[in-house]
Amino acid sequence: MKTPATALLDAKRVRYEVHSYPHRAGEAYGPEAARALGLDPARVFKTLVAEVDGTLTVGVLPVTDTLDLKALASAVKGKRAKMAEVTAAERATGYVAGGISPLGQKRRLPVVVDASAERFDTVFCSGGRRGLEVELAPADLVALTGATVATITAS
Repeated sequence: MKTPATALLDAKRVRYEVHSYPHRAGEAYGPEAARALGLDPARVFKTLVAEVDGTLTVGVLPVTDTLDLKALASAVKGKRAKMAEVTAAERATGYVAGGISPLGQKRRLPVVVDASAERFDTVFCSGGRRGLEVELAPADLVALTGATVATITAS
């Protein structure tokens, strides 16, 4: 199953593992991935697209947590953030909602990875399709996306 995310990982020769599961309509994507793959939800990261001072910005955080928009804005030295419109997120990333990967996006957007990722040897994030997760080292995720690492979850 090739996607722009896995193509990037292959091109950069990054170690990763693909995990797939049958997506069921109506279930939240991140928690579904953790359940279907039998994973600790703290290791499964969702990709959310927000608008910070008019610039689309990606937050990558555990599926169990809520994005703190103020913290996201602060991490990229912005002032105000709001969630992006789904169509804008899909157009900019080249992925469909529920399958947006922080890797291999159509347009390179600023990315912030939640600092909790650094607690694990590997984390899981969308591989670019609903029902497809890639497992990789957090340092590789940060390096490939040019991400800033900061706490972006609501307490």
